[in-house]
Parts: sequence; C-alpha cells; structure tokens
Amino acid sequence: MNHIELFAGCGGLSLGLDKAGFELLLANELSPMAAETFAYNFFNEDLEEKATQNKKSKHTLWIETQHPELKERLKENPFKTTTEYSDLKGLPSWSSLDGKLLVGSIVKLNSLLDKTPELVNQLRSGFGKGLDLVSGGPPCQSFSMAGKREKDNDKNTLPWEFANFVNHVRPKIALLENVTGILRAFKNKKGDKFHAWYEVAKVFSSIGYVPLCLHVNAKFVGVPQNRPRFIMIAVRLDCLSTYLKHCSAENAEIWAQPRSFYDLVQIHQASLDFGHLDYIDVMKDKDVKKFSNTFLAPFTAYIGREIAVKDAIGDLKIFNRDNESDYIKYLNETFSNLKKHPKYLNHDLRNNSPLVQRRFRLYQVLQQLSDRTLTRNVFEILRGNSKLLDEESWKRLSELKYLHENGELYQFASKGELEKYLKAHPTKKQTQKALIASKPAPAALSIPDDACHYDESELRVLSVREMARIQSFPDNFIFRSKVTTGGQMRKFQVPQYTQVGNAVPPLLGLALGKVISELL
Repeated sequence: MNHIELFAGCGGLSLGLDKAGFELLLANELSPMAAETFAYNFFNEDLEEKATQNKKSKHTLWIETQHPELKERLKENPFKTTTEYSDLKGLPSWSSLDGKLLVGSIVKLNSLLDKTPELVNQLRSGFGKGLDLVSGGPPCQSFSMAGKREKDNDKNTLPWEFANFVNHVRPKIALLENVTGILRAFKNKKGDKFHAWYEVAKVFSSIGYVPLCLHVNAKFVGVPQNRPRFIMIAVRLDCLSTYLKHCSAENAEIWAQPRSFYDLVQIHQASLDFGHLDYIDVMKDKDVKKFSNTFLAPFTAYIGREIAVKDAIGDLKIFNRDNESDYIKYLNETFSNLKKHPKYLNHDLRNNSPLVQRRFRLYQVLQQLSDRTLTRNVFEILRGNSKLLDEESWKRLSELKYLHENGELYQFASKGELEKYLKAHPTKKQTQKALIASKPAPAALSIPDDACHYDESELRVLSVREMARIQSFPDNFIFRSKVTTGGQMRKFQVPQYTQVGNAVPPLLGLALGKVISELL
C-alpha cells in the first residue's frame, strides 16, 4: 500500500500510516519550518546543516521560492514566494519526485498539475506502483471553535483544494482529517446556515468518491488527549463497489447512506440541500456499535481505558520523577524504526517568572476543585471585572494551598487576603488551564501557554517533548527549527510547539491506517 500526503506538517499522520504499512510516495507541506522536521525524521536529512554547508537538499524540493539558497528558504514567509526559483525546473523526469517532499502551496501544486499532464500521469500511477491513498489534514483555524469562525476565510478553501488534487490523481481512497468545529454550521449575514463538512462531502461525491463522515476522538485510540476530530474517508466508486461484494453485512450497512447520498449528488449536484448524509459519532452511544463491530473498530480500542496525562509525562518531571509508563514503552516500541537519538531531546524547560508560577498554582487549584461557577468567579477578578469573592467560593478555595511570594505553599487566613492575591495576578488569557494528572489532556495544545503542569512542584508550561508525548510522538521523533515564536511572526512561522499541536497524533494515524488498509 502507498499514499501521497498533503498538508503533511511535521509528519504525525505519515508516521502513523507508515506503521500501518503505507509507503510514502510524495508529501507536500507549505511551511519550511514544519518541512525541516519532516525531512529530518523521514529522510534523515538535516536541512539546517546543509544550509550551513551551502549544500542542496536531495529529498526536499521547493515548488517556488524567492531564494536560491537553502539558508534563506528555511526562514521564508511561504505566503510571499515567487516563481523566480523552483527546484522543479530542469528535473530529469517527473518520476524523480518519487519519495520526495515538496515545499509550497497546494494551490501552486494544483496549478502545476493543471498544465503538466506528464506529472499527473506519474502521480496517478503512483510512479508505476499504483496509488492507494491521498491523505491529509488541511489547516483548520477558521473551522475551529477556538478560532474566528470566518466562513469566507481563504483557509476554508483548502479542503476544496484537497478535492481538486484528488480529482487530478484519482487514488482508490482519499482521507481527510479536520477539527470537530467543521461539523458546526456557519451563519451568513442573512442567518442562513452553511455546513462545511456537508459541502465538502458533496464535492467529493461530484468527482466520483463516496464519502463516509466520522466524528472520532484520539483518546479512544490510546492518545492521552481529549482530541475530537472530523474524518472523511472517500472511496472511489468502482473500488467501493468491489469492496461491497465481499464485505460483511455490518460493514455494508455503514456504506448504505453514503452510497445513496452519492447518487443524489449525481442528480442534484451542488444544489442538493442539507440533510441527506449523517456522520457516525463515536461520542454517541447509539453509534458506538457501528464502530466496534466493524472495520471502524480501531477507533474504539481504548474506550473505557483512556491514557492519563501522568502516564505520558510523569517520567519527565524535574522532581520526583515517575517510572517510565507502559504507554511510553508501547509508544517507543511501536515506532522503533526511527533513527535513535539521545533521550530527552526537545525537553528544554522554559523560564516562568515567580508571578506566572503563582498564577499556575491557582490554575491547578481551580482544576482540582473542578467547578465552573467557581472558576468563572475567580476569573472575573483576574480579568478586572470584579473585586469580591462570594462566600461559597471562598469556603471551597480556602481549603487548598497557594504559592506565595516567599516560594512556599500554604492556605490563606481570610477571604480578603485571597481577594488581594487574585487582584495581584491579573490576566486577560481565557484558554490557560492546568492539566489533570489522572485524565487525558485537553485538545488545545499548540502554544506553550495553553496549559501548565499538573504537579504542584512543577509550576511551569510543558516542554516540546512533553507536548509531543501527549500527542503520541515517540521520543526518537525530533522537532526542528525554532522552539517558539510570537507577534506578527505567528502568521506564517510554524515553530516546534505549533508543529506538535497542529499534527495528527501518530497513534490516530495508525488507527486510520488500519481502517484504510482493511477497505483496500
């Protein structure tokens, strides 16, 4: 089996698919920073070292760039490239792209396919090996419930660019991963609803693919993170017809509605109204059997036995380290084919000021008490919207210890003291929270400030390695380029923390690979 990977990022999905038995034919990624990590882990190619030595990359090629030198390319804003330089000019043949990573926009890649039938033929044939799968997770900030929810944002067109590529190369199956927010309708100025996932499903049907839409959660495949995701598995009609002749009645039933939806799209095309296709939801009890008793079973393997955060990062603590958990052993054994590296790379700890540490301890207290009303009351004071705590909140908060300026943990003697303490630690942030040791981590982990450690002796943000563990990356997967960034640079730079947060968890990629391989 083989695949082409679009929106490859640092390589989380590719790593999982590789373990499931898929060979990578070609990858495409917009960000040079994420591409640097991909090249390091999949091709054993150190782009930074090559740039220093003024050498060219053998496996990583730029579709277009403003710079002839690799050193400048690695720092380039990928949204401001030009056709002045391109590694695709003067190739001996398009077959030489086999096993390569193309850095640049999917829009530019599709434009190239529009005018290069020889390249299309090479990709359709899988460089002579056949093409089983095109996979990828288009950037999804505008679909995310944590984002701006902008219907007309340019990034919302990327699933359609994905479909355009699929239509060019005609794989047996297309796999699209996205945030769960794509399932929630946008509203235009008139109040009309726009169901993005449904529209994407219609587009794939219009090009000859039957779309199966799923709502899964990474914690149910062994990832220590509560990370719900939208998955669309679109099977080319002729391949699905072959599959349905041989599959069980339970598996055939799953495809009944998508197949009917496909026929409706052939008749009505884009005008087909909403409501003719449902998605199967692993979060709903009525749908769980459709997962657990069928080819979708890998998505439910860990229901009822989710992996806790402490199992992912307990052995990386500064103080009182836990023993290496079974989860870590399994992770590193599963992906043992990666190049070996010294232990604890990417585990550089960030400096947090005493004030920030005291605020982190407060987050730990709020997480421990786990009361939304109480948390809301405290944050009203932290944000300067209120000055006083109600008596019930004080009663509960008074039972726990806080970090004081002398560096010691102890309780407050009065409500007034605690109120003064809260006013002295203001914040405008709304997403920060402490992890809970005994539960999977929350999904929003893409910048260092998203979460602080669960241990009262570790009042700090997580390291890149700790976040990678939570995303199910093995310790031998090394993240490259800048560790973090800020300000205007965030618009185009993808540093290590963001690479981790944006990635498809490798264990979810492995589960997806198992599902796809059974269909194939």
